[in-house]
Parts: sequence; structure tokens; C-alpha cells
Amino acid sequence: MEAATAQGMDPAVLDNVIRRPTEVRSAKLVKQVQLSESEIKQLCVASKDIFVQQPNLLELEAPIKICGDIHGQYSDLLRLFEYGGFPPHANYFLVQ
Repeated sequence: MEAATAQGMDPAVLDNVIRRPTEVRSAKLVKQVQLSESEIKQLCVASKDIFVQQPNLLELEAPIKICGDIHGQYSDLLRLFEYGGFPPHANYFLVQ
């Protein structure tokens, strides 16, 4: 495991952590993707760093897709992205 940078997660490690779960998106059967505890912790730190830098209110560019609550179902999120396009090529507002 590569060391995390002061900004959170090493970009190459982050890309790998994102790539692995999205590789199974075309599979008809649900496949589990294993992430280590260290990878999950680093992903949380990197995510927190990004969220802290974001303003409370965002100006969003049209067009934007508004989606209902997916109840934490990652496979449903991937299905939405397959249908409407993956970020950053498509804008989404996910309602909870």
C-alpha cells in the first residue's frame, strides 16, 4: 500500500480504489469487491478533505439529473451512472 499524502490518499491508490468497484458494473450478478481497512480509512480521509473544501451551497450547471434515494445501494448508483453517464461527464443531484 502506497503512503497517503498530506492531502489524504495517494492519487494512484485512490484511482485504484475507485476503479475496482466500477469494473464489476457490467456484470449481471452482484460481485463483491474487497477493500482493505487501510484503503477504506484513506478513502474516508480523502473524501473528508474534499467535502471540507466545498461550499455549503453549489451553483450547478444544467443539465442535471435528479435522482431519488438509492438507500445506499451501490449497484443502483452504478446503474444510474450507466444510464445517465458517469461523473464528471454528467451532473447528478441525489436526494436522500
